[in-house]
Parts: sequence; C-alpha cells; structure tokens
Amino acid sequence: QVQLVESGGGLVRPGGSLRLSCTSSGSSLRAFRMGWYRQAPGKQRELVADITTLSSGGKIEYGDSVKGRFTISRDDAKNTVALQMNNLKPEDTAVYYCNRGGARLGIWGQGTQVTVSS
Repeated sequence: QVQLVESGGGLVRPGGSLRLSCTSSGSSLRAFRMGWYRQAPGKQRELVADITTLSSGGKIEYGDSVKGRFTISRDDAKNTVALQMNNLKPEDTAVYYCNRGGARLGIWGQGTQVTVSS
C-alpha cells in the first residue's frame, strides 16, 4: 500500500522558516507530479506548490499567496519532495498535505500542522 508521510511542521513565529518533507513508502515518486496543498480551518484546500516530473522538465507552479516565499523541490534519488517556507505569516497557518499525482485523482498524505503565531 502506497503511503505518503509528511514531516517538519510545527509552531513558528511570523517571519520564521520551516521546511516540510514528504516521502513515500511503497512506491517511487519519480514518475509522478508532486505537490503541496494546505487547508486552513473553514477554508477549502488550496494549492501551495507543485512540480512536474524531472523528465517533463520539473516545471513548478506556486499559489499566488506564497510566491517569492516558498520553494518546492524534489530529490528522486531520495524519494522525497520538500517545501521550504520562508517569511512565514499568520495566514500561512494550516494543515499542509503532500500529494502525488494531482489533486483530482492523486493520493494524499495525512497532513502536518503548521502554525504561525507570536
């Protein structure tokens, strides 16, 4: 059974940084588009960032609210996808989910909580 496991969430002050990591047990991530999404209380899940396969050029898309602050990367040799989050704001508080294969038909991790608060 394929599972995605996120790590790296936590509590951070505004302006701080966190690095999230996602890895898979049971399958290689190499052949899949990978993404990070988030869901804040009372809001819909939204795209944070995604990256295509390296064979497709590793094209990256960011949500408007995180452009210039967050960076997605993938290391297929280590079977991981990371999200570097800098200059965090209180509005970044949410559960962050790793996704393999796209929001419609892909699979999801269990989520990791990120809380930005002073």
